[in-house]
Amino acid sequence: MKATLFAAGAAAALLFAAPAFADSPSYAGTTFYGDLGYTNLGLSGYGNPDISAITGRLGARFGEYLGVEGEASGGLNSDHVNIGGTAGDARMNDQYAAYAVGYLPVMPNADILARIGYGNTDFHTTVPGGSFHGSDTSWNWGVGGQYFFDSHNGVRADYTRADYEHGPDANIWGVSYVRKF
Repeated sequence: MKATLFAAGAAAALLFAAPAFADSPSYAGTTFYGDLGYTNLGLSGYGNPDISAITGRLGARFGEYLGVEGEASGGLNSDHVNIGGTAGDARMNDQYAAYAVGYLPVMPNADILARIGYGNTDFHTTVPGGSFHGSDTSWNWGVGGQYFFDSHNGVRADYTRADYEHGPDANIWGVSYVRKF
């Protein structure tokens, strides 16, 4: 008899709790977002050039903790490099990457995030007597945080480490405006 009452009580609790979970912001389903901002890519090698870029992202957040995003960047400047004792200039033409993102909500409007992904960066380097154009793939990982001022608008700051397959690694710092759709 006690087991039957317990089972009936548990079933009733689950039935009444399910609508409450559906209305909770913690289980809001999928949220889409985009962001646009400034990124600084500091290569660790070849004279440690700093290259600036404009970066845009589109992403989807599945519930409270997981998401995916794709990003594209366009280079803004070139910087001095030293390749085997020869001085030159390096520029990032463009960069594309895809990430899996994990979120840790720390306040109702703030998250800490971590991401891991794979990308491709297209570089153009000029040295006396010639230039070369090439791309390199990288495994990328990073951390950051975001804060929303209201239900749609926020800011994000992040750090990403790009481990390039053939070239020097890069430390990438960014700040951006975020808009939920």
